[in-house]
Order: sequence, then structure tokens, then C-alpha cells
Amino acid sequence: MDTSQLAKFYKKSHLEKINALEAAGVINAEDAENLRRDQLDLSKETGDHMIENYLANYSLPFGVAMNFIIDEQEMVVPMAIEEPSVIAAASFAAKIIASSGGFTTAVSDRLMIGQVTLKGIDDLPAAAETVLSHKEAILSRANEAHPSIVKRGGGAKNMDVRLLSEDDSDSPTFLSVHLHVDTKEAMGANIINTLMEGIAPYIEELTRGTALLRILSNYSTECLATSTCTIPVSKLSTPQFSGDVVRDRIIEATQIATVDPYRAVTHNKGIMNGVDAVVVATGNDWRAVEAGVHAYASRSGQYRSLTKWTKNEAGDLVGTLTLPLPIGTVGGSIGIHPGAKLAHAILGHPTAKQLESVLASVGLAQNFAAVRALVTEGIQKGHMGLHARSLAISAGAKGEQVQRVADRLKEAPHKNLAAAKDILNNLDK
Repeated sequence: MDTSQLAKFYKKSHLEKINALEAAGVINAEDAENLRRDQLDLSKETGDHMIENYLANYSLPFGVAMNFIIDEQEMVVPMAIEEPSVIAAASFAAKIIASSGGFTTAVSDRLMIGQVTLKGIDDLPAAAETVLSHKEAILSRANEAHPSIVKRGGGAKNMDVRLLSEDDSDSPTFLSVHLHVDTKEAMGANIINTLMEGIAPYIEELTRGTALLRILSNYSTECLATSTCTIPVSKLSTPQFSGDVVRDRIIEATQIATVDPYRAVTHNKGIMNGVDAVVVATGNDWRAVEAGVHAYASRSGQYRSLTKWTKNEAGDLVGTLTLPLPIGTVGGSIGIHPGAKLAHAILGHPTAKQLESVLASVGLAQNFAAVRALVTEGIQKGHMGLHARSLAISAGAKGEQVQRVADRLKEAPHKNLAAAKDILNNLDK
């Protein structure tokens, strides 16, 4: 990738941005032409086959975050999101972090989880022992239910059993059998559901219970991605604060998000601004990712910050983010949606593990940008500056009027829709 072609990317026109991505080798000529012709949307025929009662396509802005270095690889990151300032914040943070070496990631074995949950068992501990003693037979039957994934090196790899109890009961009332499944490059929902339905009758026979649920879990605790970065204090100073002060404020703000769920929810929402935008762009299931991530934030029994910011012996700021990420690079809408295809091309057609690394790194960058702004100049200065263009459009500005209204709105005492309309009405007076 020739990053010199991407200098001052945000200042380029729409056409210049497309040309720059092509010249840099981020996209090929066909992708560039599709962008010039605005051909990233689904066809009506495809949309009609994807969902029920189809009417039209609902579009989100599709952009790219710049400056990322992840595991020593320079990357441009596609993001689909309607909220202003997210891509700018990610690019800003990535630039600071890139100047210090970028992000380093580690991804666990990609094992998704499926569950068969049974009721009506008289002796649950004994049933659990019986199931565990037939582990190899259960794994074998599971893999017989989906031989194609086994041929690709995947399939059911391990199993465990959990006894589930209600809050007001002293004894467990359900038995849950977990399979850990290697779904290779797919997210694997359909694969896992097929496996669970395949083994349910055999487990019923072993336990003399009734299988109530046979489905995947989106809480992917066996599929974790961790991203870390180290930022020297010299990179943290602002006109108002020294680097030491900014570092300590970022650490303290994260400590608050660790002990206060009210702050943690907003803190983590900021992380997911970046993560979701990449998940959506790449055609993955952002609802599954969101549900799993927020469950992971609550694993201690209290909802807490997903990131951890500390300082090392040299006094540098060190950030870490770990996320469960049930995503894939094949299946679902990934091979159908033109935007998803382009997103994977921009990323260099990553493996599922590489995509997890990107997602965790974008989340960490987003968090750094948000918390840094929050503890220094305040979150509104940058956000409202970018939000001004949206207000200008809402006020009715067209073409070159949009930027003119936005520029005046940034200087206005009140940055709201009424102010934008007033500026537009008096634009040429």
C-alpha cells in the first residue's frame, strides 16, 4: 500500500478520495469504478430474496478510517455508520498510536459455542456425569450432522456440561450441554444449529430428559480478540494539559467506568461506535456482536469498562481491549452485498482472525479518542464541529451551501437546527 497517496485524505473531494484509494492499491480499478458510479447498494431483486416484505434499501454512509497499523501492517479500515465524528476520531487516534508502533493483537482459537438445554431430569448430577462419559460419541454424532465443515478442518472440538438453577431455587433445574465448534471462516450460526439439532435426540436418550433448546450461543467466550497499544507521554500533551496529566486523567476516567455502570455504558458505547461500524461494513451480525460484548462486560457480576488503561514503568500510557467476536469472512450477506464485498477488499480479504484483530484495534482507538477528548477539551468541541454539516442538511442547505452554513454554525453561540435554519435564510444577505 502506497500511503503517500492517502495524505490529507479528509481534505480531498469525493472523486479524489476514490482515485487516491485506487492509486494507493487499497482498491482495484473495478471497485473504484463501482464507487464512482455509486453501485454499492443492493439490487431490489437481491433485497427481496434476503428479507420478508421487502420494500427498499435503507442506506448508511460508507467511509474509511485512516492511519491504522495493526500487527505491523498498514491498513485502511472501512466503516458504515450514520454518526459524525466516529471515523475522524478513529483516524486521529490511529495516527497517534501508529507513531508509537501501532496496535498489537492476539486472537484465541476461534471456537463458537452451541447449546442443548434439557428439562425434566430427575438426577441432574448423575445425568451430567453420563453425558461427560459419552463425550467422544456426542462429538462424533455432531460432526456426522455436518460433514462438510469437518472436511474443511472444522467441526465440534470439545464439550462441557453446565447445571443451571433459578435464582430462588437451591437446586439446578436445567442441564445445558455445550459444544465448542470450529466454524473456520464462517460465523457459523447455521452450522452450529445443525450440529445441536443433530445431537439432541442422543442426549435426550442418555439423560432421559427433554431437549428444550438446541441453538448457538452468541456469547463467544472461546473466541476472544485482544488489542494493545503503548503511547508515550510526549504524544499526549495538549495546549491546556501536559502529557502526564492527560495520561492520568485517561486512567482515572477508565477507573470510573470500571466501578460505575452508569459511566461504563456510555464508555463502552463509544468503543462499539467503531466496532459496530466495521462489523456492519463487512456484512457481519452486529446484534450478535453487541449482545456478546455487553455480556462480557458484565462477566464479573457488574457491568464494567471493556478497556483498561494503565501506565508502564517508563510512564507511558498502555491500553488493552478484549472482546468476544462471533464474526466471519464468508456466509450470510458477506458474499451478496456489494458494500460488504468492497469492505473485505479494502481490508485485503482478511481471515476471520485478522478481522477480529481489526475490530478490537478500532474499538481501542475509538475509546482512546473519546476518553482523551472527554478529559481535556470536552467531547462536544469535535463532535459538534462535524455535526454542523448534518444540521445544515437538515435545515435545507444544498451543495456548497452545506459547508458555508456549517462553518458559520461552528461560530454560532447555539449549535442547533433553529440556528442552522436562521444562518441558511440569511446566507447571502
